[in-house]
Amino acid sequence: MYKFLKSKVLESLSSVIPIVVIVLILSFTIVPMPWYIILLFLIGAILLIFGMGLFTLGADIAMIPMGERVGAQLTKSRNLTLLVLISLLFGMMITIAEPDLQVLATQVPSIPNMTLILCVSLGVGCFLVLALLRILFQISLVKLLVIFYIIVFILAYISPTRFLAVAFDSGGVTTGPITVPFIMALGLGVASVRGDKNSQEDSFGLIALCSVGPILAVLFLGLFFGISSEDYIVETQHTAKTIKEILFLFLSEFPHYFKEVAIALSPVVIFFLIFQKIYLKLPKHYVQKIYIGIAYTYIGLVCFLTGVNVGFMQIGNYIGSTIAQLYYNWILVPLGIIIGMFVVIVETAVHVLTKQVEEITSGSITKRAMLVSLSCGVGISVGIAMIRVLAGIPIWYFLIPGYSIAIVLSHFVPKIFTAIIRFNLHNRRKKKKVTNIYCYRNSKR
Repeated sequence: MYKFLKSKVLESLSSVIPIVVIVLILSFTIVPMPWYIILLFLIGAILLIFGMGLFTLGADIAMIPMGERVGAQLTKSRNLTLLVLISLLFGMMITIAEPDLQVLATQVPSIPNMTLILCVSLGVGCFLVLALLRILFQISLVKLLVIFYIIVFILAYISPTRFLAVAFDSGGVTTGPITVPFIMALGLGVASVRGDKNSQEDSFGLIALCSVGPILAVLFLGLFFGISSEDYIVETQHTAKTIKEILFLFLSEFPHYFKEVAIALSPVVIFFLIFQKIYLKLPKHYVQKIYIGIAYTYIGLVCFLTGVNVGFMQIGNYIGSTIAQLYYNWILVPLGIIIGMFVVIVETAVHVLTKQVEEITSGSITKRAMLVSLSCGVGISVGIAMIRVLAGIPIWYFLIPGYSIAIVLSHFVPKIFTAIIRFNLHNRRKKKKVTNIYCYRNSKR
């Protein structure tokens, strides 16, 4: 086990080092930073490296096998009612548990937190059911995406304009660290029972459809709630100016994330234990291995979230506020491209996706090739987002052409790429969220 953990940590180290180098270069050139902010960032980077290594190992030995077993058993039971009910409940539980959704809910104070959380979770649950039924009945993913995105843009047109960003950001919760392993594994489990030549390709696409659900649900919610640009806020940043305060800051935040991750994982673990007792009845040694994997996942997520939110968010806030006030703030565009290219590499959900794509395609689509293409796509999109924010261009000018091009291309590329691309589109939008809000606020100064 130590050997596997070492390889995972080294893999995450190679992903994080470029970001550290970029930030240090900025600190010695155009964005001089106080020493305590750099120290916060470096400690956060260490926690992120260790946490991502543990998380990916835990996903391999616990999270993904759990989802596959549940999906396969639901399909083997040939009970459509059970499949619908369990999938709906499962989708809602893992979405409510998703840390990304908790963050989004706190950023929109004009809507009660629980109202937004339940709305998004219901959207994910309903579309997870639809996604699994699509696999079973071999319905075209492209056709479903075209139909539902037409509905999305119709609703977006009649919903309040200020609500649009919240709605599309909500789709990003389905690319979070808790949601991705389970939803993708469910698809693999269902497809494995079907067993025909197209089943493996059809196992992808769950994230694509599940991401539509929250957008539709929140757009419906927008018909009843109002929101202003001032309502969309960023979390208060931490402050620490001595080594003692910095260490205390990390130590004081650990209990919060221990609790948050425990709340996030416990519904899924309890659900699996009940399902194991009633339906799966897996061997004892297999269940013990899953318990170990869950422990790795838990500790990994705690370290990852603490490192990102305490270390990375602080320095990101400082860099953004400093550059936005420069007379040559256009430099945010190339910086956004560079940082966007490297940030996607440390995303835990992306590592789960690329690993499964490589396995399903028997190495035809390598993990390295996926990461390179994703990095380029995210980098370019973040650069475009910076142009939109600095120039004040309406978001419609980007959403409509972007989605239109993606849907047109999906008719010409192999089916497996359509499912993969839809995941990447929502993951990219999630990464632009904090940057867009942040730059918008500072550009107003």
